Amino acid sequence: MPTYYLLLTYMKELTKAEDEIMQVLWKTGKGFVKDILEHFKEPKPAYNTVSTIVRILVKKGFVKYKTHGKSHEYYPAIDREKYSKFYLNNFLGRYFSGSFENLVSFFARENDLSVKEMEELLKHIKQDIKEERND
Repeated sequence: MPTYYLLLTYMKELTKAEDEIMQVLWKTGKGFVKDILEHFKEPKPAYNTVSTIVRILVKKGFVKYKTHGKSHEYYPAIDREKYSKFYLNNFLGRYFSGSFENLVSFFARENDLSVKEMEELLKHIKQDIKEERND
């Protein structure tokens, strides 16, 4: 089985700090620790903190690197869309019994959606289904 599919099988959710770094790498495509650090707002975390978290992400299989002398240039080993799908499926299972209908119902209730807004949402869903069937 290819490494990518093994990663999906054993993948765990990212911590908040790991997610922040992955967001930078997904946005930029690659970077050294100093490059990643530049994307943080003040107060920025310490260089060593970012370096440690990046190494953890490498161990977990989320990040790979290329060696340039004594430095490492890091890049995502998994794309954002695949991780998002994994994360949302776990979220759906934990909080809404795996039911998309329960999620949408909760969202509509909690955000006090109007009938017009719900009809617009339904229109988008129907369009997505139509496009998926045509693929």
